[in-house]
Parts: sequence; C-alpha cells; structure tokens
Amino acid sequence: MKRSTTNGLIFILTAAAAILVDQIAKAFVVAYVKPGRSITLIPHVLSLTHSTNSGAAFGLFKGSGQIVFLAALVVVVLTFAWFFAFRKKQSIWSFVGLGLIIGGALGNLIDRVARHNHQVVDLFDLGWWPVFNVADVAIVAGVIIVVVVTALELWREDAEKP
Repeated sequence: MKRSTTNGLIFILTAAAAILVDQIAKAFVVAYVKPGRSITLIPHVLSLTHSTNSGAAFGLFKGSGQIVFLAALVVVVLTFAWFFAFRKKQSIWSFVGLGLIIGGALGNLIDRVARHNHQVVDLFDLGWWPVFNVADVAIVAGVIIVVVVTALELWREDAEKP
C-alpha cells in the first residue's frame, strides 16, 4: 500500500474513532444523567456531569456559539488542507494527530448543528477544571501530537544539514 494511502486511512480511521467515541459518550450522559447533575466515578477525582457549553473547548468563550462554530469550520478546512499538502511527506503520527483534531472538531460541530440549543454536551468533570468532552480531549491531544512530531521532524532535518 502506498504511503499516502496508508496515511489517508490512518487519518480517516482516527477521525472516525474520535467522532464515534465522542458521540457515544455524549449520548450516554444525555440518556442517563439529568442536566446539571453528576455521577461520581472516582471520588475527588472524576465525575460525569451533564453540562452544555455554548462556547469553545473547556468552556472558553461562552455565549460565542456562532464565532466558535465558524472558527471550528476554519480549523476543519485548514486541517484538511494540511493533510492534502503533506500526505506523502509526514509520518503516520502526524496523521493520527490530524485525525484527532478533525474528529474532535467535527464531534463538537455535530452537537452545534444537531442539538436544539446549538450547544455542545460536556461530561468529564475534574472539579478543578471546566467540564469537557471527548472531542475536546481529541483536539488537544491532536495538536500536541502534531506540534511534537513537526518539531522533531524539523530538528531532524536541521541536524542532517551539513
């Protein structure tokens, strides 16, 4: 299988997995936890809390739903552009990271389009951090992976120069 085909498959499967896990987790909390209520999973560490968010990841920019929606669309377009521009050059880990970014962005966009209040469902509550969801985690993890892989590749290229 050609490298670009493998990278494309990794990208698509990672994005699909992020969307699927995100939507299943959100459906679970909507079905089994009343809005504003919590279920303690690990005392003093982690609870499932049914919360909604009109802003960006981790409750940032509350009430800015339309701006956040447009920003998410820009992220999706730029991530696809990065994918197509570098699909033959980057390592597999870059495509895992890009897939996580796309999957997370689309997971939250699905909520904004499909839910009657155009808000994102959040569910993980650490108590000391804003409530968040799987899509938020996917986006952050994807960005970290892409930044680290890109930095390592640039460092390696710089080290190879005479």
